[in-house]
Amino acid sequence: MNGDMNGPPRVTVTGPVEGRHNTVTTDAAMSFVAELHRAVSDRRRDLLAARSARQLHLDAGEQPGFLPHTEDVRWGTWRVAPAPNDLADRRCEITGPTDRKMVINALNSGARVFMADFEDSNSPTWHNMVDGQLNLMDAIRRRIDFTNVAGKEYTLDAEVATLMVRPRGWHLDERNVTVDGEAISAGIFDFGLFMFHNAAELIDRDSGPYFYLPKLESHVEARLWNDVFVLAQDRLGIPQGTIRATVLIETILAAFEMDEILYELRDHSAGLNAGRWDYIFSVIKKFRNRPEAVLPERNQITMTVPFMRAYTELLVATCHRRGAHALGGMAAFIPSRRDEAINQTAFTKVREDKERESHDGCDGTWVAHPDLVPLATEVFDAVLGDRSNQLDHTREDVHVTAEDLLNFEVAGGSVTEVGVRTNVDVAIQYLASWLRGDGAAAIYNLMEDAATAEISRSQVWQWVRNGVETSDGTLIDATYIGRIADEETGRIAAEIGQTAYDEGRFAEARQLFEQVALADDFPEFLTLPAYEILERVEVER
Repeated sequence: MNGDMNGPPRVTVTGPVEGRHNTVTTDAAMSFVAELHRAVSDRRRDLLAARSARQLHLDAGEQPGFLPHTEDVRWGTWRVAPAPNDLADRRCEITGPTDRKMVINALNSGARVFMADFEDSNSPTWHNMVDGQLNLMDAIRRRIDFTNVAGKEYTLDAEVATLMVRPRGWHLDERNVTVDGEAISAGIFDFGLFMFHNAAELIDRDSGPYFYLPKLESHVEARLWNDVFVLAQDRLGIPQGTIRATVLIETILAAFEMDEILYELRDHSAGLNAGRWDYIFSVIKKFRNRPEAVLPERNQITMTVPFMRAYTELLVATCHRRGAHALGGMAAFIPSRRDEAINQTAFTKVREDKERESHDGCDGTWVAHPDLVPLATEVFDAVLGDRSNQLDHTREDVHVTAEDLLNFEVAGGSVTEVGVRTNVDVAIQYLASWLRGDGAAAIYNLMEDAATAEISRSQVWQWVRNGVETSDGTLIDATYIGRIADEETGRIAAEIGQTAYDEGRFAEARQLFEQVALADDFPEFLTLPAYEILERVEVER
């Protein structure tokens, strides 16, 4: 890096700062986030290099397992700090991006918690990132409102959900800000701005700065976040332990280190969440070159298949042994306004999913749409009653082995042309939405985000790489995928018109899909090359 590392960080903001956005990127705020970035930049870089090195070992056939050198942590009797009052009851949480209307609707939804997402359901345009921070600042101070084009007004109710924030993962940069000539960590940018502007205000309102941490692959990565928390609280003069964070267990490697992750964050922990969609993507990514780990199409990978069942049961047992909340996965269904039959079928499946989670011992669950909040709440009410959680349900019956976590058998699993076509179609539609600046796309009554798009494209890559055939005997190769992509994009253009197709970024999305689904070397995250396009378009504008 350039600059005097013993002096104050040199911060450069290249993104446009217009209107009220200048209240977000103040000199004081940017100095704060720059200090956090500089303090951990080298360690973050080393941890990302360690991920790459670990992948080489997995490609060579290494089997992951529980860490022998942390047995004392796993067998210890330690517990995490008790939850603050407004995080004691988390029976239903709603998630979504940080646009103004979404923030109001989510806080008013009746859910106990709203996770404002700067990550997978957010397209990281510079405007989205800064505007999202402004929207949260306004919401916390109860000065947020919104009027749509039809004149409908949105304001906050008297009672609203507890706010949590998901910053971007360690692997992402925010290139519109440099510190000492280096692009700032996107996660530090998101976390630091929110902390600087809102920590004291939240404390004054009897709450606190609460976060969700994504994409962790090890307890050492959790330790880095904990060190950031300690430094941030010290610099802002707030008590240590004020920050609370729930870790999404959404990588197969993190599943082997749940105890250790909770231990690293024990003074700041708010539990673990079963991030099911990214978890499936992680399994595909980490074992992408292994024929025995090839998975069938995504709708067949339910929460009852062996490796998903093992991971969620282990999560509940681990959390409750440590006095930490265990949160279930996302119900991504988006109700139809026209077809009640679709809704009834979907609501039945959502209810079954939430009943399984609640009876397994989860303390709460996630939904993507306000219409699902009453259903999920009702299911957890039936189990919890007047209790805030079920931390006393310790699941002493759970005994999960490494072999259980790695059992990728899916009974009766198959790959059909419909499944391949759905993956190609959904991935291209989602990427087009992402490139237009919308990271949460309702497609076929499901809320698709980067995690679900990752499953779609990584499955295609895995099937092509491993020479998988469809159930009717057709080889899934690049030519076959190209033909389906031609047909699906042609259908979209015919349905919406060529002008809308061109303006909707579908041609770029199709090229990007082939880049991340058919490349010789597997792109670690589709959002990395997608961000290159997004950044270029913003510069051109």
